[in-house]
Amino acid sequence: MSEIRKLPEGRIAPVTNLSPPVPAPSVAEAAQTALLDKAPDRAPEKSAEEKVPRNLKRTALLYGVPVLIAVLTAVAYLHGGRYIDTNNAYVKADKATITAEVSGKIVEVDVVENQRVAQGQVLFRVDDTPYELALSRADAVLAQTAQDIAAMKLQYKQSLSEIDLAKTNVAFARITFNRQSGLVERHIGSVSDLDDAQHKLDNAQTQLELAQQRAAKILVDLNGDANAAVEDHPRYRQAKSDRDAAALDLERTAVTAPFSGIASKKPELGTYVDRGSPVMSVVSDGNVWVEANFKETDLTYMRPNQSVDVQIDTYPGREWRGTVLSLSEATGSEFALLPAQNATGNWVKVVQRVAVRIALDRSADDPPLRAGMSATVTVDTGHTRTWRDLLPG
Repeated sequence: MSEIRKLPEGRIAPVTNLSPPVPAPSVAEAAQTALLDKAPDRAPEKSAEEKVPRNLKRTALLYGVPVLIAVLTAVAYLHGGRYIDTNNAYVKADKATITAEVSGKIVEVDVVENQRVAQGQVLFRVDDTPYELALSRADAVLAQTAQDIAAMKLQYKQSLSEIDLAKTNVAFARITFNRQSGLVERHIGSVSDLDDAQHKLDNAQTQLELAQQRAAKILVDLNGDANAAVEDHPRYRQAKSDRDAAALDLERTAVTAPFSGIASKKPELGTYVDRGSPVMSVVSDGNVWVEANFKETDLTYMRPNQSVDVQIDTYPGREWRGTVLSLSEATGSEFALLPAQNATGNWVKVVQRVAVRIALDRSADDPPLRAGMSATVTVDTGHTRTWRDLLPG
């Protein structure tokens, strides 16, 4: 097939060896071609030798990883359970509330706030004038009581003498009566003289009885023993007790520290205090321990004398060694002002906590520890788990 071209000069030349016309592609074929052009080149299929490592890797991941996790979990479980820790722990110390043992106005304050005081050091003084007067009265009563008891001893001795005299009078009156009675029988004496002798005898016997009764009364007042010391008499002992109480009240006007520590909440000068009312506090800086509140489920293997590591939040990076002293016999809820009523219908089980007292091993270079500081404790129970613990039951 030939084609006619127009030459530049306007001539027409035949064209030979031309390809036949290509028909235009359809819309579907054009879309398929575009998708094929955009699709990535397919990776060549792997051989059988290349597929084997891939299957091994898949198998190892499918079975090996769970087994490894189970083994690691078992190992962690077997090595766990020995150390029990909690951050519900606080520093504790002896704390005394200083009360006034006598009533009165504070006339002297010998400490300042947060001052360290020694045992027996005077903290403040109450006006002692009324108590000095009371002691003077008690001394006077005691002396008067001793004199009264000594006078009763003399009265008893006098009553014994009166008894002896009365006995003599009775004997003489009886002799006189018998003489007059013989004279009357012989019709020598008169009846009136006999009656007078009878009257004198009766009177002498009455005087003897009265003297004996007076002596018995005095002996009773002398507590049944006229030869006992004055200091053993009940009245004297009572007066001595009152005198000692007055002296004790006078001594208590000077309030002292019960132990060494830090004084706090000091009173103001001139304040009136009542007997038994709290005035200030003293917190010990020597006898310090840690109270840790462990869950009841953590106490299975915890015993006294086990070693403890203690960290105080105030001093990060510093560690104290300690020892378990004791475990409380009751949970904290048992000491609550309003204990839980677990017999009610809306009961919900809550894990209880038990207070554990821990003694600290302190040294001279330790920083000061104050009551109420937060701490974290770790107890070494020494318990080791075995493979049998992994088995049910």
